[in-house]
Amino acid sequence: MNLFLAAAGNSGLVADIEKVNGAINGFIWGPIMCIIFVLVGILLTFRTKWFQISRLGLWWRSTIASVFTDKKVRKTEDKKAITQFQALSTALAATVGTGNIAGVATAIVSGGPGAVFWMWVSAFFGMMTKFSEITLSMKYRYRNEKGEWQGGPMAFIERGMGKHFKWLAVLFAIFATLASFGIGSAVQANSTAGALKEAFGFDPVIVGFVIAGITAVVIIGGIKRIGKVTEILVPFMAILYTLGALLLIAMNAQHLGQAFGSIFAGAFRLQAVGGGILGFTIAQAMRFGIARGVFSNEAGLGSSSIAHAATDTKEPVKQAMWGVFEVFADTIVICSLTAFAILTTGVHEAGLLDGVGAPLSGAALTSAAFSSGFGRSGSVFLSIAMCLFAFSTVVGWSYYGERTYEYLFGPKTTVVYKIIFLCTIILGSAAKLDLVWNIADTLNGLMAIPNLIGVVSLSGTVAVLTKDYLRRCKATGAMLG
Repeated sequence: MNLFLAAAGNSGLVADIEKVNGAINGFIWGPIMCIIFVLVGILLTFRTKWFQISRLGLWWRSTIASVFTDKKVRKTEDKKAITQFQALSTALAATVGTGNIAGVATAIVSGGPGAVFWMWVSAFFGMMTKFSEITLSMKYRYRNEKGEWQGGPMAFIERGMGKHFKWLAVLFAIFATLASFGIGSAVQANSTAGALKEAFGFDPVIVGFVIAGITAVVIIGGIKRIGKVTEILVPFMAILYTLGALLLIAMNAQHLGQAFGSIFAGAFRLQAVGGGILGFTIAQAMRFGIARGVFSNEAGLGSSSIAHAATDTKEPVKQAMWGVFEVFADTIVICSLTAFAILTTGVHEAGLLDGVGAPLSGAALTSAAFSSGFGRSGSVFLSIAMCLFAFSTVVGWSYYGERTYEYLFGPKTTVVYKIIFLCTIILGSAAKLDLVWNIADTLNGLMAIPNLIGVVSLSGTVAVLTKDYLRRCKATGAMLG
């Protein structure tokens, strides 16, 4: 890959690719699309009668609370499906990634503390976007030739909107498949190898082969094995990171008020920067807060609905409520912990520089926050967290990519996908991936366009299914599904 890019660079091709990709990326993650993400969430919130608030007790009891009270949530007799909790864990495995650590820091550096507020706003409305994606994915899923469930945006676009919109479903599948090789494997392997090299001096190439080997053992077993691995890995890594972040925040509890103040002040501060337009800081906070929020929780991208479609649940709305919790856990909890770890330690204002003299950002800034409280062990802790988050993303995205690849080329060809996926892990672990990262970021965002078109077009179906489910729950006096 590097040789190809180097050769291409001599002819200026890389520069041209970067320019084109930069323009597309600037639109996909720019102000217009960020506003569209929020507007779609607002539309779906109204169509479901503010479900995330009005049915707060219901979706809480139906999701995380039911893990401890309902055996059906963690048990299934369907040999071709996974449990509700495994579906959540697989989706969270792909969703909770380096974006929760690096993305939040980048949003604060680029958009100021106010970006955190707009991240919360995008998550609040994004809950219903993801709810709708999963509802539709469950409604229009089908069994493939192997008897496994196939769902996701490509399924509900084609089967819900009609076959004349199959081109839109194909477009989503292409973007998702290509994104899985970048943001789902190469980039994550690179982040893991870099973290382990910095913390322990491990050889990136060896790390790449180890990651590929472990991933192969997991994904060869299919969705059943992926589900079993993620239902152990995801709770462990989430609890580990939560405890570490909470301890750091508690050590700096005297700065919590100041942190909250900076978030709300930054979100609404009417201030011109460098002679610019009044309100520039608000625009920056909104842009980076919403963009990094969507990038982290994937509400609007449609990807996690692929994992939820593999569950044994018969009720679309019942499974969709796990999507509401998914956004809550990813952004309201984990991303917020990262934000407060940075804001209460004040590292974002400390003038810290990286090796080339640029202000610290991304994972390096979060690492500085943990190091300020725990010393060397803080950076080691964050490196371990990064590895767990990155590996979980690899496992989750391997399933997304396999399903979209299957949609394009058929179930008999998925072994080809798995081989390519594993190879990109090895290549990505030691390569310089700036361009690959940027292209993967763009492809990740491009998935949103066909997905949001499908969700908005079928929002009436979501409203009908939700109303019908709530009516039946009220009639029977129990949660269905």
